[in-house]
Amino acid sequence: MTPRGRQILACLALIAGTLIAFGEVGNHRFIHFDDLYYLSENPRVQEGLTGGGIIWAFTTTRAGYWMPLTWLSFMLDSSLFGLHPGGFHLTNLLFHLANTLLLFLWLQRATRTPGPAFLAAALFAWHPLHVESVAWVAERKDVLSAFFWLAAMWAYLKYGERPARGRYGLLLLCFTLGLMCKPMVVTLPLVLLFLDYWPLGRWTPDKGSAKGLILEKLPLLVLAAVFGAITWYAQKEVGAVALLEEIPVSSRAACALLAYVWYLWKMCWPTGLAVLYPHPLDTIPLWQALGAGLVLAAVSIPVLWRGRSYPYLPVGWLWYLVTLMPVIGLLQAGSQAWADRYTYIPLIGLFIMAAWGARDLTAGLPRAGILRPLGAGIMLAVLLILTFFQVRLWRDSVTLFTHTLRVTDDNPVIHHNLGVALAARGREEEAARHFLEALRLDPHNPRGQNRLGEEWFDQGKIAAAEAKFRRAIKLKPDFAAAFNNLGRVYAHRGDLDRAMAHFHKAIDLAPNFAAAYKNLGMAHASRGETQKAAAMLRKALEVNPDDREAQQILQMLKTPATN
Repeated sequence: MTPRGRQILACLALIAGTLIAFGEVGNHRFIHFDDLYYLSENPRVQEGLTGGGIIWAFTTTRAGYWMPLTWLSFMLDSSLFGLHPGGFHLTNLLFHLANTLLLFLWLQRATRTPGPAFLAAALFAWHPLHVESVAWVAERKDVLSAFFWLAAMWAYLKYGERPARGRYGLLLLCFTLGLMCKPMVVTLPLVLLFLDYWPLGRWTPDKGSAKGLILEKLPLLVLAAVFGAITWYAQKEVGAVALLEEIPVSSRAACALLAYVWYLWKMCWPTGLAVLYPHPLDTIPLWQALGAGLVLAAVSIPVLWRGRSYPYLPVGWLWYLVTLMPVIGLLQAGSQAWADRYTYIPLIGLFIMAAWGARDLTAGLPRAGILRPLGAGIMLAVLLILTFFQVRLWRDSVTLFTHTLRVTDDNPVIHHNLGVALAARGREEEAARHFLEALRLDPHNPRGQNRLGEEWFDQGKIAAAEAKFRRAIKLKPDFAAAFNNLGRVYAHRGDLDRAMAHFHKAIDLAPNFAAAYKNLGMAHASRGETQKAAAMLRKALEVNPDDREAQQILQMLKTPATN
């Protein structure tokens, strides 16, 4: 078979294996963990791709990121598929397929060694740690930013072969587009420096100073710094950045060391994966942090020492260490200790080490031509099977969160989210048990207090619900949802003046709060103030056009009563 034929066959094998592993995502639902906030409860995405939506995408920091291209991709999906989850899932899968092929073809072109290139790309495509980035629609930013990261690598490869302004401009464009999907790609300029050493061979120790190559990356580094500042601002705007008094520097450093080792271990033994691993805060024993540091040193020293003989080792290792730095926890954002999705780009470095290392380790063995593909095939088959079953855990919220509670300890966020998912299915008693457990583990969580109050309100336990809403407001004085719910309590008791005051307060805190507008409209209607009621209901429908109850009440107000 010709080299071109083998390349096509390898691409078909990568596509087929990826479709086997991830094919069922087209039947999956949205997850009650960011998917609703990003998509089904986001009016801009619901509208599809519109002029107003495009402006919003470039001006919002919703979700703590400036990621206009990710929002635009969601809006385009909404225009094509409505809010059918399958369409969004399949778009994620298509990008994962594209990333796999881009990686394989780049490695083969740059190294001229198709066997290791295929193995590294297959590990990337079929590793269970990458399921989260593909099977979770909200993580579109992972697969989309990786697409532009790999496109930038291709542009750099072309630029290295024949430097020209146009080719460097294409590199800058791809890097910018990647940053507009997810700012984690800020480390690309450093990775390009590593690739200059291997496999591109633009710098070797005998060539002297690498000053010119570093200066060449300055525009990229400036761009990375600008986007880093934007991200820090966006995270602070939504309160996602943990303060030093919440998580001290010593705890952050200890968690970062453990995270580097944890990802290494899970790459080799990818079981017990979860959607959220609770942060240990200041409970990490000193011996664990020191042990993690020793493990990293034990890997780093021989890897760097043997770098001249095996240049892919330091390149892969530094790729892994550097690309994880933005999310390793030194600048803590969110409540997780580590996350599977953070490995989507970083593990490429380790896969490169594994693929080319396996080739060199087996170089002197008899029948290496048989042993290599046999060993690689067994390993890839095991990973593909594990990935297939990991994908199935993402089919719906209840399945995913139930599994997460099995493999993690003291996870109040997931107890809360499982309660929300169960309540959406009408399983209120089960939901209430998980809300109570979430509050037992984290009694100072205003969202948990408010959500349990909602469940008790729906069950007719009005006094108990009122206590929870008041507790939520005490914990978070600007909690619009709790004010709205307390207004519902007063409306239930017929105290419309106090109810309307609380609905107004909720709207003041959250001007696009559709439920508060609807409740205020219903309160005006109860007083016979038809025009005011209709105005509030129309406002509610502007924000949430799919609210059937608001539509029905507004229609009743327009229709004169008859005897």
